[in-house]
Amino acid sequence: MPNKEGHRHFGNVRKLPSGRFQIRYPGPDGRMRNGAETYPTRPVALRALSIIEGQITRGEWVDPERGKVLLRDYADRWVTQRPNLRPRTVELYRMLLRNHITPYLGGVPLGKLSTAMVREWRAELLGKGRSVSTLAKAYRLLRAVLMTAVNEDNILSRNPCRIPGAGTESPAERPTLTVRQVYDLAGEMPDRLFAFVLLTAFASLRYGEVTALQRMDLDLVACTVRVRHAFVRRPSGELVYGPPKSKAGLRTVSIPSGLVPVLRRHLDEFVDAGATALVFTGPKGAPLKRTNFNELSGWKEAVARIGKPELHFHDLRHSGNTWAAAAGVSTRDLMARMGHDSMNAALIYQHASTEADRAIASALDARLAEVQDGDDQAGDDPEDGPAGARVPVA
Repeated sequence: MPNKEGHRHFGNVRKLPSGRFQIRYPGPDGRMRNGAETYPTRPVALRALSIIEGQITRGEWVDPERGKVLLRDYADRWVTQRPNLRPRTVELYRMLLRNHITPYLGGVPLGKLSTAMVREWRAELLGKGRSVSTLAKAYRLLRAVLMTAVNEDNILSRNPCRIPGAGTESPAERPTLTVRQVYDLAGEMPDRLFAFVLLTAFASLRYGEVTALQRMDLDLVACTVRVRHAFVRRPSGELVYGPPKSKAGLRTVSIPSGLVPVLRRHLDEFVDAGATALVFTGPKGAPLKRTNFNELSGWKEAVARIGKPELHFHDLRHSGNTWAAAAGVSTRDLMARMGHDSMNAALIYQHASTEADRAIASALDARLAEVQDGDDQAGDDPEDGPAGARVPVA
């Protein structure tokens, strides 16, 4: 029914048989819509119309019909429609949805989600003993999903994930090894993993990166390691040989010259002659899988013997990053060496300073020389092998 002369021109109000009032209004597409609610009086209904008119004018209006999609369905599509996610990331997201989000909020329409509801969900899970770290991951995922609903799909006018600090993790400080302790740990490894431990630490490499290195990636004249690939484990357990974790992961890392003899010996004894031969493999020549590395290397027993029973393999990279930071280079150069994944990853990678990276390796070389000099003074027989060959460290 058209508005009467002198009445408002946006939408209209009608009284229902129940005595309540319903609004109708044209959306941005010109299609008439009924209001999602009814109102007790005409003035209240008219105010609701004014609010909607203002939202449409400012470009803030969202179609309430689209807000009826359930969170579990929208989140599932959100993960599926991101083809660039790494397999382990997809696995993590689906686990977080399955265990921590969908059972509690999955049946709620997006348009009904509120900050109070999200706060109650988080408090309930904390009360059930879920860790702050796990809930921080779940909260960040939920926030990202709903941010897409706001910014890309125009389903929500604002993100209900607005709880200060809910996405912040405070993990326990990981242990850091000294150069001496890394050598001690390497000495506890089987022969074919001696150089593996040292290179991981001194080049600050991820497990997937160091296991994917090929002979052609080691330049023992320039003292560099080129990171071009990484092994990624799919949820099925399959190993996939592909690009590093991020664009910043594509990098060339300088290594201490003191590692060159160790790496030469390793290449001679354990690596096929072809340029594409993997540098580090298991006893039968297969890639080193993370799932059986602890058993293959005797990791738990080895870290216990050096007095670091809580040590994880990733702590080797953590230690290398700590040493590199102590060299006094800029944050940008440090991040480039680490292959850090951030918003500025491409910029960091493209503009990393070769000279600064060389300075890091030189500083590490000085520390390495101290360890090796100490070994020589301890009475090692020079006829036992070439300099840099595997030497027990006291």
